[in-house]
Amino acid sequence: MRTTTGRTALLVAAVAAVSLGLTACGGDDGAKDAGSAKTTTGAPAATGTTGTGGATESAAPAGSSGSSADASGGSSAAPAAGKGTAGAAAQGTPAADAGSAADAKAPACAHGDVRITAQKADEVPTEHIVLTATNTSARACRLLEYPLLAFGEIQTAKDVPAVPSSKPAAPVVLEPGAPAYANVRVANGGVHEDNKVVKEFNVNLFAAGGPAEGSVVVAAPAGGLAVDEAVAKTGYWTHELRDGADDF
Repeated sequence: MRTTTGRTALLVAAVAAVSLGLTACGGDDGAKDAGSAKTTTGAPAATGTTGTGGATESAAPAGSSGSSADASGGSSAAPAAGKGTAGAAAQGTPAADAGSAADAKAPACAHGDVRITAQKADEVPTEHIVLTATNTSARACRLLEYPLLAFGEIQTAKDVPAVPSSKPAAPVVLEPGAPAYANVRVANGGVHEDNKVVKEFNVNLFAAGGPAEGSVVVAAPAGGLAVDEAVAKTGYWTHELRDGADDF
């Protein structure tokens, strides 16, 4: 009996040990299953991320987003450059137009706007003088055509013709303080010319519609001028005297 009982006890113990071993193995498998579950759980999470902007799917959106940003940046830069270029062109052209418009709108110089002086040319005998008209007003004005000269009484003085070749290509606009010049022939330098000596003479200006009202009395250079009205000629007003065009 004792032997049978002992064997039974040993058998039970062995069965129990086997059961425990199986249980332990089942526990490992459970742990593995649990790990697999965790991994599987992690995988869907990654898949979910991919679907909303993860590696595979997000690569295209990310690229699209980057391209969009680049395109946006490029389109922003292009209009900015275009705007700058257009702005520069717009500023350049109106600036030039504004200058031309300002010149065109500048009023004609009146006799009260300028101071006119006369200087003998560096020659003996004196055949030419140079008139200098300086804008003494506070505004720009246009000095039109040529000086209207009267060597003597205005009512009886002979008109002094202008030399066409001396006419400038552009209007002469004088800013405040700026000068313009006109070359004037007063004689041919001959001893037997029919000259008259003048101590002063009159200079009139042109208005838009013809000779302006009023005139400027100009003092002759020291010693007076020997003038032959029959040969007197005048050049047009210019910003500077030009060799050739003003040589007459």
